[in-house]
Formats: sequence, structure tokens, C-alpha cells
Amino acid sequence: MTNTSAELIIAGARVHSMVEGDAVAAPRSIAIADGRILAVGGADEIAEAFRGAQTRIDDAAGATITPGLIDAHLHPIQGVELCQGIDLGRVRDIAGLRDALAAEAARVRRETSGGWVRAWNLDYAVFEGAPLTSALIDDAVGDVPAMVFFFDFHTALVSSEALRRAGITGARVFEDSSEIVVDGSGAPTGELREDSSYQPVLAVAPQPSREETLESARATFARMRRSGLTGGTIMDGNSGTLDLLEALDESGLGLPVRIVSAMDVKPVYTAAERAAIAAQRDRGGKRWRGGVIKLYADGVIDTGAGWLYEADTDGQGLDGFWPDQADFVAAVQEFHAAGFQIATHAIGDRAVGETITAYETVGSRSLAGVPHRIEHLETLDPRDLARLAETGITASLQLPHLQWRIADGSDEWARRLGPVRASRAWAAGSVLRAGAPLALGSDWPIAELDARVGLAWSMLRREPGARDAFVYEPEERLTAAEALHGYTRGAALAQGDDDLGVIRPGARADLAVWAEDPLEVSGDDLAELPVRATYLDGLHTAHEA
Repeated sequence: MTNTSAELIIAGARVHSMVEGDAVAAPRSIAIADGRILAVGGADEIAEAFRGAQTRIDDAAGATITPGLIDAHLHPIQGVELCQGIDLGRVRDIAGLRDALAAEAARVRRETSGGWVRAWNLDYAVFEGAPLTSALIDDAVGDVPAMVFFFDFHTALVSSEALRRAGITGARVFEDSSEIVVDGSGAPTGELREDSSYQPVLAVAPQPSREETLESARATFARMRRSGLTGGTIMDGNSGTLDLLEALDESGLGLPVRIVSAMDVKPVYTAAERAAIAAQRDRGGKRWRGGVIKLYADGVIDTGAGWLYEADTDGQGLDGFWPDQADFVAAVQEFHAAGFQIATHAIGDRAVGETITAYETVGSRSLAGVPHRIEHLETLDPRDLARLAETGITASLQLPHLQWRIADGSDEWARRLGPVRASRAWAAGSVLRAGAPLALGSDWPIAELDARVGLAWSMLRREPGARDAFVYEPEERLTAAEALHGYTRGAALAQGDDDLGVIRPGARADLAVWAEDPLEVSGDDLAELPVRATYLDGLHTAHEA
């Protein structure tokens, strides 16, 4: 070891370095300077080699330190725009939905002028397979316009007044698989599938100001830290997202976490719009950067918009997101050649397979050597699982999405797929056994932001704390070490950061300090295991138990 003085030594903790073959033994110390790790070793050797007159010593005796967690897929800025109004996550039936919307409509009339009823996090199961129509909510909201998002934000249900204000009078043709659902007479039902269909409603609804968005995004980033997260990848970005990250990073407080932001590219984008996106590839700051493109191969299975090799039980699911798949392949080739890493939303089995095929036309890695990645992979054909491993494409999964399933298979997702394809759900264990890279995340606000909950779902595949709850595909459960890897080293490599998600000399000093060893507690206990502190670039933030 050298005689370089450390600015900080964290002493006396058990350390899970995520370095392959590095077994946990006696408590160790970590020396840090200039935001990076100098060394990891025994207390005496670290003190002798790195302790100087100005070195601060943080006593972590009895605690366990891991790399700071990284959420591989989340929407912290888009979530500000979409998570307006009331959270419907506890609503279980149509009567409960109407009661919640009626109460919110009364509040809007009382407290605002020209306000809207906004709601989010609604479960498809509430409707028990009934068609989604404005009539289901019109009585509850009356003349107040209403926009209700389902938990996945791929579908919205809007009131008749909201349709009127948005000028939606019938079906429209979109450059992707978005759909304004209409009845037999051609009148809109109120169900809007995929982003392009509900943008006209968002355009006339009140939106948070830039200041409100900045404040809310900063609060979300700060909340990430409390569960051990020190970073994440945004999967819905645009130039405005980069502007907001830049503003937060350059403010006096700086970004509370380290962020990589992908930029959306959809079929409707013109050559000029794509060129403007490509020109921003190298934008970045102290704690944020771009360099990733987000594409879409399909929608969601629950509405028949997931792309499947064989039709779902309602005869749907046979179309991809792009009207012409050749255009999707061309987009992969265009942005690969421009030096971007590609991340593609692919939920249905064919969407996954077609994305692998598209990546194979350019190679599985970006020009900088970072693996291209696929997001969600909710049902996976065994043949494509083998292809993932052969190509080294990263599988980015969000295991907390399992919470939307119903044990008897009556949820829309499982009902449409049927038992065979549903049994291949979120196949994290199979991905690892096949040898493919795995990264884990939340997809917040679709699922809980707390990374401990994500770790627990990865290990349990049931609701944490509900020990008698049904376990979905128990053979796909991850060990505690595998889950932690997916949220640290796996997520870091998925975004191309070799110096994150690991505790070794030269790595960034992004760390999480746990009250107990997260690898030695049950998944149920892990969901509530206190994170005492986090470090970002070696800077300490204490957290309440």
C-alpha cells in the first residue's frame, strides 16, 4: 500500500465488495480520497498506510457496507408529470374507484377553479375484464374532467368531459401501436392505449411548473438514498430531462444521486428530431450523463399490446410497436452507429426475440463496448433465453411487477398469456443460470421506489411480510447475493460504469451502510432493514432508522 493520506476512513464494518471471489471475513476499513476508494483492508493496515492528520474516521462497527445500490430502470421526472392527483393503489373494485374519484371531484370543485381530477396506479383487475369506458367514471366526476392512469402508464381512462376538452371525437392513426379505442359506432370509449393516444389529453390538462418539477424530482432522488440507492437509469428522457438534470446538478445542493438518462425515440420522430437527439449524446455533468437511446418494441400484455409469437387468449398480441419492424431495426442501426447504447422496452416474448435479432445486426455492444439492453422481458421464450446468453445482451428486470398478479391466474396479464407463457414470467433465475447479464430495478412510479422492497421481491417472488402469500415461479427466486448483485454490479455494468457497483481501489466511493448484513437476513426482514447512511463520492448522508 502507498502512503497517500485518505480524506476519510470508514472503519470496522463487514464489507461486501462485489469483487468476484472476495469472501467476507473480519471487519474491514475503507480508505477514500477525491471521491474514490484508495484501498480496502484490515483496520491496522489501512490506518498505517492512509491515516493522516486531517483524515476523518467514520466508525461503522457492527454495520455492513455494500456498494451503493443502482436502480436500473426508473422514471423520476416523467413520474412528476404523470403521478398527479390521487394514488389508486388500494382500490380493489369499481365501487371503490367511484368513491375515490367522487371525493376527489368534490375537492377539486371546492378548492380549485378549472381543475381536473387526476389519478394513477389503478389495477386492471378492478374492472374484472369489463370494457373500459368513460361511463364507468362519469357519474363520479360529473362535469369535472378526469384522467385516470393504470399502474403501468400504458393505458389511461378519461371522462367524457376530458375527451371533449381534448377534441377527441373518434379514432386516429398513429405512427406507433397507440390506439384511441372506439365503439361500434366509431365513438371514443374513453380508453386510451399507449403514450401517443393520451398526449392530446395531457396537452389540455394543467401541468406542474418547472419549479414544481425540479422540487419534486429532487425529493424523489433524496428518497432514493434512504433505501441505499446512490444512482439509477432514467428510461423516458428527452432534451428537457437533460435540462432538468443539469439544473439540479448545478444548483447549490447538487444531484442527490448519480443518474444516467436514456432519450426516447419513437416511430413518429422525424429525421431532424432524431438528429437533434443524436447531437446530445455526450451531454453530462458531475453526477449525470446521457448516451443511451430508449426504443419500444411493444406495449403491455394486459391490453393486448404486448407482442407475442402466438396470439393471446383474446386473439390479440400479434403486432409490434412500430408499424414496420424494418424501421425499428433501422433505428437501432442509426443510433448504434452514432455511438449510443440502446435500451429497448420489450415485454412480450416475440418483442424480446425481435429485439435480439435487431441487435444482432449491429453486434450486442455499443461502439464504446457497453452491452445493449432489453427492459422488462416479462415472458421469455426458452430459445431467446439462450440467445441472450450467447450475445451477452443485458436483461433488465423489475421483479416488484409481480405484485400485480393474482394467484389463481385471473389477472389480465396471466389470463391473456395462458398458463405456459405465464409460467415464464420475469425469469430472473433462468437468466442468471443461462449466463446472461442481469440488472434489477423498480420502474418507479409503476412499482415501489424503495430498493429494499425490490431486493425482497427478487428473493421471495411474493409480497414481503406476507409469509403465507402465494409464491410465483419459486424456481426463479434469486439468492440474496444474486439480488444484491443485480442492484449493484449488474446495474452498474448495464449502464457501462465499471467503477460503480463495486468496492475496490479506483472505484467511486458510492456506498450503503446497513444496520445488519443484507445477505444474512430473510427477504421479509430485508424489506425493512435500516440503511444507516449512504456515501456519494465519499460524501456522507445519515438516514433515520
